[in-house]
Amino acid sequence: MRMHSVRLALGVGLALALAAPPAALAQKAVILATNPPGTAFYAVASGISKVVNEAGAAKLSIQPYTGSSTFLPLLNSGEIEFGVNNAVDMGLAYRGPGFKIGGRNPFPHTPNARILMNGSPFMVGLLVKKDSPIKNVHDVKGRRFTGEYPAHLAVWYNMFGHLASAGLTWSDVKVVPVPAVNDGVDALVQGRAEVSEHAINSAKVREADAAVGVRHISIDCSPEGEKRLRTAVPGYYPRWWKAGQAAAMVEDTCVIAYDLYITVGKGVPDALAEGVLKAIWDNVDKLAPIHPVFKEWTRDRAATREMTMPYHPAAVRFYKERGAWKPEMDELQKRLLSLNP
Repeated sequence: MRMHSVRLALGVGLALALAAPPAALAQKAVILATNPPGTAFYAVASGISKVVNEAGAAKLSIQPYTGSSTFLPLLNSGEIEFGVNNAVDMGLAYRGPGFKIGGRNPFPHTPNARILMNGSPFMVGLLVKKDSPIKNVHDVKGRRFTGEYPAHLAVWYNMFGHLASAGLTWSDVKVVPVPAVNDGVDALVQGRAEVSEHAINSAKVREADAAVGVRHISIDCSPEGEKRLRTAVPGYYPRWWKAGQAAAMVEDTCVIAYDLYITVGKGVPDALAEGVLKAIWDNVDKLAPIHPVFKEWTRDRAATREMTMPYHPAAVRFYKERGAWKPEMDELQKRLLSLNP
């Protein structure tokens, strides 16, 4: 009789817990992993955590790492729940070592990662000194061009994409090895390199411009150049900026764009994934004032036809309920899931 009472009490307790998941989830401490303070990715994590926590969806804590490749194994294992990543890196990480871009894929295989929300385009542009004779990407042939980027893998692909738009390869330039993106700009400022890159409108670009004067130069955004770019690095696409629209933008300039993702482990419970997603969706208008990187973080972009990895099932249902998931996306979702059965 006593054992029956214990079982009954446990059953009632479990039923009550399942009946009120939102309150329980709001008390759950979860991690949003990102890059270090001072980066655009950290700004994204700060804004996302702010709106999620204010909405009471979860206790979302920011955990910075040296780079997104550092925390991918933790996202894959379920040790962290969410991350700020980009479409290209995640396409490589999700598909694994059998899938290569530019003949390489150094990312740890991350088959258990999923997209929660597609965000703003992240944009990067080639940089030269203001007095440089280099006018566009075609002029970089034979020049000292920053490369390798072992501590910042995504930037290797950025530089590879810049070259590919013009039909160039690493063998067409004199590679100046640097560990990470800020070091590449330092090499340009110090005169060790003639060409580098950085995120558009970043603090580092403004710092370099104040120090020696720098300007962005265009990749090849002709129809042929765009085709070369998209073929070389799936997930990249061109984006034009007007003269004066950003720091070091002295003339109309075409740069590389690729989408930011809020990622989530596939083992994260549907209720938690949906709660965080709903908090962002309902409060998306609060993001833009936090940082310029959120300017194009909109509901219209949340579910993208150009996904490089699958969405979390809770996200798929959420978007379908709101008419944001288009029928043709079902086939792509199915195909991507089949890559890691």
